[in-house]
Amino acid sequence: MNETEFKVVMLRHGDTNAMLAEYLGLATKTLVLKIKGVLCFNQREIGMIKERYKLSPEELDMLFFATQVS
Repeated sequence: MNETEFKVVMLRHGDTNAMLAEYLGLATKTLVLKIKGVLCFNQREIGMIKERYKLSPEELDMLFFATQVS
């Protein structure tokens, strides 16, 4: 999970954690844990995020599946 890029996408679309959590049917605290990578987004949630933000397959990969190297 690329937390920084995910937050950029949310901001670009005017979303807050509370707004996205409501859309996904999650508690805000649960969403925050998923964004931080403590919990994983499930397939349904990823699909809903893809639709909400009109993400390309490459953008999805960057947000959810790219391995970060430090």
